[in-house]
Amino acid sequence: MNILGIETSCDETAAAVVKDGVEVLANVVYTQIPLHQPYGGVVPEIASRAHIEKISEVVGTALGQFAA
Repeated sequence: MNILGIETSCDETAAAVVKDGVEVLANVVYTQIPLHQPYGGVVPEIASRAHIEKISEVVGTALGQFAA
């Protein structure tokens, strides 16, 4: 069974496809570090907007890697 996992931390958005809970078939991580560096730490408003803006792209890329 293939499973799509989606994860967001304070400054990263990620998606992966895993087969049978063992084999990673695709893994994509978008980091927001460059967005937050000018402020010296994570800015929640910037982080939440970046998650919204990137989640579709990250999931789509992971599914594309899996399908390839």
